Amino acid sequence: MSKGDVTRERMLESATRLFMAQGYAATGLKQIIEEGDAPRGSLYFHFPGGKEELAVAVVERHAEHFTLQLTGALHESKDVASAARRMIAGLAELVEAGAGAGCPVGAVAFEMAERSDTLKEATQAAFGAWMGLIAAALVDEGASKKDAQRRARVLLCAIEGALVLSRSAGDAGPLRDVSSMVTALLGG
Repeated sequence: MSKGDVTRERMLESATRLFMAQGYAATGLKQIIEEGDAPRGSLYFHFPGGKEELAVAVVERHAEHFTLQLTGALHESKDVASAARRMIAGLAELVEAGAGAGCPVGAVAFEMAERSDTLKEATQAAFGAWMGLIAAALVDEGASKKDAQRRARVLLCAIEGALVLSRSAGDAGPLRDVSSMVTALLGG
């Protein structure tokens, strides 16, 4: 990995952490550069579109990472409910460890979807990909396509909401509550 790639990676990591911890709007470029230990001019070198382009990269990267995790959980589990509980358990462990569990996609969507079409499209693509994976697995389990899409959306809403509540409380209880209700949420 080149020195420039290392710098870009550090900025992506610091932006991800900061967006999860304090949101998009409260995160300044100077803070991203300082926490990423990057040279001053490097942000616009790597992200000529500035903070918005950086946020798109953060969203796309997290979307890809979570998609891989979700795909693995779906393949390694006997059904969608088991896969969902596995994913939720991982998020709960991060919350309990104080590891800054959160969803930068959700943070960016919450703050910026009405202000930036670019960020709205990026977050919609991420959420759409996750719902698509879940819905496809539900169809494989016998659900109609329309019902599978509805159930996938409900499950994702429950997980995202529980993650926000868990982070707010500093306690994984809301995630564990959703985990205990997965079968009901997915019930046909």
